[in-house]
Amino acid sequence: MHYKIKVPNANASETVLSVTSPYDGSVIGTVETINQAGAEQALINASKLFKNKKAWLSADERIQILKKTAVSMQERYDDLVQIALSEGGKPLLDTRVEMNRAIDGVLNCIELIRNESGTEIPMQRNPASANRVAFTSKQPRGVVLAFSAFNHPINLIVHQVAPAIATGCPVIIKPASDTALSAFAFCELLEEAGLPKGWCQPIAVEDLKVAGKMVEDKRVDFFTFIGSGRVGWMLKAKLSAGTHCALEHGGIAPVIVAEDADVDDILPLLAKGGFYHAGQVCVSVQRVYVHESLFDKVSQGLVDYAKQMKSGDPADEATDIGPLIRHAETDRIESWVFEAIEEGAKLATGGKRISDAFYEPTVLINPDSKSKVSQQEIFGPVICVYSYTNMDGAIERANAVPFSFQASIFTKNIDTALAGWQDLEATAVMINDHTAFRVDWMPFGGEKESGYGIGGIPFTYRDMQMEKMAVIRSPALKY
Repeated sequence: MHYKIKVPNANASETVLSVTSPYDGSVIGTVETINQAGAEQALINASKLFKNKKAWLSADERIQILKKTAVSMQERYDDLVQIALSEGGKPLLDTRVEMNRAIDGVLNCIELIRNESGTEIPMQRNPASANRVAFTSKQPRGVVLAFSAFNHPINLIVHQVAPAIATGCPVIIKPASDTALSAFAFCELLEEAGLPKGWCQPIAVEDLKVAGKMVEDKRVDFFTFIGSGRVGWMLKAKLSAGTHCALEHGGIAPVIVAEDADVDDILPLLAKGGFYHAGQVCVSVQRVYVHESLFDKVSQGLVDYAKQMKSGDPADEATDIGPLIRHAETDRIESWVFEAIEEGAKLATGGKRISDAFYEPTVLINPDSKSKVSQQEIFGPVICVYSYTNMDGAIERANAVPFSFQASIFTKNIDTALAGWQDLEATAVMINDHTAFRVDWMPFGGEKESGYGIGGIPFTYRDMQMEKMAVIRSPALKY
């Protein structure tokens, strides 16, 4: 599988990106890259299209393009699943779920176009506003530059690209180099569905400095980033004056298990939320605070689930946990776990690499609050379980990190649930569900170091638009 550059009027650089399987290291595809001149051409193409308002796509044209794309995604379902699975390593059953979400996301964008509306602004309320009527309508904000992450190779691309197409914004998308193939495949489907060339330009760059220079460019009207906080905040600081942005980083999601929680109900949820996609999820269950009366039962239950989970070939339907995206991540996770044990954590299960690509599903008991596993996003198949005696103390410990994304609380008591919802520092609190729950039309984003702005397809769609007002004065207007 080989993709040529998709930047009209640009030449490929001498560098070719090889995309390899995190499972066995085999090359599964190649992508031509662009250099600084190619990046400049991509910005010229996008800016020229946006400035030429006569070339803007009508709402009906956008709907038809997205509708045909969704049909093509369904027709090529197995091929797209195979691409995403091969480059990302997410197990087959979970990749199918991701593919279903991606198709639904494209359909969601069609609904947003059809239901789009402006607002009437009250006039005639005082002498100054007499003989006037005012209303707003939505217009595309401008050129969108999108940088994406590896862990959901097709769905994250849909989340950033499809709203841009729906709003009428030209978009330049740079996927993670580890998982570039799904992005190029999706953008190819958009063009086959009738999207004119240049409106969606997927790129791979020969050097990250090329991407960094694009972020600084004043022709970028909206920058959307999904990835690490370290990189996201650095790039935000480079934005040109007037560029809007949204950043989605990670968290170290806390879970509080109250003393009245139904342990049998919650254990499969916590195990799925913590070990799904080898923990490579920004709202993965990482810190579980359990009331002392249930601590042994919850801890042992998670150990039992961890031992039952099968790590292996992501193409096998029986596989629960696939490979980590890079061998360096296996090294990092191993070092963090060893360090936590040296600092006092008890290893309940796991704690070893299976191979360079796989790490055992691991449960740590009562790590020190200052250990990396308690303070930073591990992004691996590791769940930390802590004992607590009172709810206020548990919430205080859950909040004692520089991240704020999704959290959860398990209880049968409505007052306890509402107290947790109110006091946990999170943008979303799941009650009796794990922290990784998500549907793609809900708001999704972090506060503090976890991000900037709110994602989710309808919210991204809104951010990629500006609301423009018209005020009409006429002596005929009396009321």
